[in-house]
Amino acid sequence: MSNVVIYLTAYCPYCVRAKMLLDKKEVSYTELRVDLDNDLLEEMYQRSKKFTVPQIFIGETHIGGCDEMYLLEMDNELDLLLFPNESNSN
Repeated sequence: MSNVVIYLTAYCPYCVRAKMLLDKKEVSYTELRVDLDNDLLEEMYQRSKKFTVPQIFIGETHIGGCDEMYLLEMDNELDLLLFPNESNSN
């Protein structure tokens, strides 16, 4: 399973939706709260070139935000990123 990192804030509904999808897929992830730490906000911007949340990384791949992750799911491409070593998707 790929390492998943989500830059988020506590009050963002899109962050909640993104986490719900990952939870449904039983994928563990690291939450980095940019509303609590300006250094993490700067790190998020340096990695994604965006200030909006969530910003989601699967491995070293920046997939974007919640909408982009759901589009990957609809196109049956999300599992390929999350589970690259498995021949069958979840």
